[in-house]
Amino acid sequence: MLVQAYLFFNGNCEQAIEFYRRALDAEVGVLMRYRDAPEPPPPGSVPPGMEDKVMHANFRIGDSVVMASDDCTQATARFQGFHLSLTVADPAEAERRFKALADGGKVTMPLAETFYSPAFGMLTDRFGVSWMVIAPGEPAGKA
Repeated sequence: MLVQAYLFFNGNCEQAIEFYRRALDAEVGVLMRYRDAPEPPPPGSVPPGMEDKVMHANFRIGDSVVMASDDCTQATARFQGFHLSLTVADPAEAERRFKALADGGKVTMPLAETFYSPAFGMLTDRFGVSWMVIAPGEPAGKA
């Protein structure tokens, strides 16, 4: 069994993927636009102007695959009630990734040592996706 995140964006999926490529070294596996669908969509299911938007994409961040698309229902995407948790090798990488993800976003808990990690922080990126960044291991005072 496998559970994967599937993120729906408001027409800026391609920009989000490019952001994650730079911030997290994400590797794009698939990026298909609505106009590239092998069969035409049912009438009325894809609004005009969506042809060049992302119908489906997947990208790898480390060992995980995240899927994404532009929401053709044109509902307002709201990433609420969850965070993507990014576990990195060490505090230096946590700082680098946290800073990259926070660029243009909002820090909700600054990256800092906690009783459970040498580096942990929370933020919402510029696309509205919430992240927790954590470096595993004992805090300096507990080692």
